[in-house]
Amino acid sequence: MNKPMIEIEYCTACRWLLRAAWMAQELLTTFENELRGVSLIPGDQSGVFEIRIGETVVWSRTDDGGFPDAKELKKRVRDQINPGRDLGHIDR
Repeated sequence: MNKPMIEIEYCTACRWLLRAAWMAQELLTTFENELRGVSLIPGDQSGVFEIRIGETVVWSRTDDGGFPDAKELKKRVRDQINPGRDLGHIDR
């Protein structure tokens, strides 16, 4: 089985590395057996914060308005990589 890789591109000028790293930690903790990994990408575009699985944009700060909370991000990632998976208390 080919496990997906998640990319989190963040604005370096905005100092969003810690936010990106925290989200990567949340995703790796929840989907540790379903992901190949999470890559943090320093962005050169001002204000960028985008989370992608392959070519699919899971979250875009510009399009979705702001940053996702962990619950919403996990649901969106789950819907892409394993739609039938129960996320426990997050789904209730």
